[in-house]
Amino acid sequence: MIKLKSRASRAGLACLVFMYASPAFVIDIERPDVSRFIDSMVSKHSYDRDYLISVLDSAEVKPAILEAISKPAEKMLSWAEYRQIFLTRERIEAGAVFWQQHEEDLRRISSETGVPCDILVAIIGVETYFGRITGKHRVLDALTTLAFDYPPRSRFFLRELEEFLLLVREEQMTPTDATGSYAGAMGAPQFMPSSFRAYAVDANADGKRDIWSDWQDVIGSVANYFVAHKWTSGEPVAVTASLGAEWQGPVPANTLSANETVASLQGMGVQFATAVAGDQKGQLLTFDGKDGTEHWVGFHNFFVITRYNHSPMYALSVYQLGQEIAAEVARLSLAPTAGDAVENAATE
Repeated sequence: MIKLKSRASRAGLACLVFMYASPAFVIDIERPDVSRFIDSMVSKHSYDRDYLISVLDSAEVKPAILEAISKPAEKMLSWAEYRQIFLTRERIEAGAVFWQQHEEDLRRISSETGVPCDILVAIIGVETYFGRITGKHRVLDALTTLAFDYPPRSRFFLRELEEFLLLVREEQMTPTDATGSYAGAMGAPQFMPSSFRAYAVDANADGKRDIWSDWQDVIGSVANYFVAHKWTSGEPVAVTASLGAEWQGPVPANTLSANETVASLQGMGVQFATAVAGDQKGQLLTFDGKDGTEHWVGFHNFFVITRYNHSPMYALSVYQLGQEIAAEVARLSLAPTAGDAVENAATE
């Protein structure tokens, strides 16, 4: 059950929420599940009860959040449609500009962590269009809505609400200030609260971990996430593939881990070019592209990307966007400037 901000009658409101037709409501603190959560925070983390009640009492349950989470792009779109969102000329050019603006920090952090610049830039590009689209929902509203009124993933979002409240206390944040996506992902790298607590870093040693406006912290935090999930420096991400005449049986469904090796895939008739050793992990992936079926082989680092977002389409879009941005940066670095053109003309 939920209740109106005016504390008026609560009858029938839960039904309206799931019809996505009602305005926002505040959570009912007396609900059994909410009461249990409050008790748990107090006993487990010594959280101040009165403060916690005041925080939850200011949270709003938003039907629009429930509607948004029911239609994730990865489940609604084909690869061709999904790719078209991120692999645009505008986003590639914006990524090249971002790279140039932050090149010193990118190269320093990449050198320190082994995560290449193109992956760091592409993650930020896919997640928030280089910080342009970070989400306007209050994180408190998103997590409260999903924790208590989205049964399919209530346990997950209850944990994230717990993590957020701990983060608020640790970082001395105002709980209603943090904004993010409909799922509660925050800042330019779109970290969930648990990821913020585990992987965000103070990359410039200013005493704060700011993933909203401090680009050194943003880049450093994304790199730290990949390091923690065992990114292997210098190793490839993925290569295009085809099925040879030796291939037998149906093509397996895409997975979030590499269950084969380079040698076993080649033995089954998967054709691809790589310098990776035969005993290294690899997995055949299949996508419905614009021009028909696409086959790829993903290596270890491909599946590290899927730890950021559990979708092979997401990982492939990050990889391809990074490649395109790197090529654009290289092109721009080789292009003559206006001053060069004038100088060249004068010497001819």
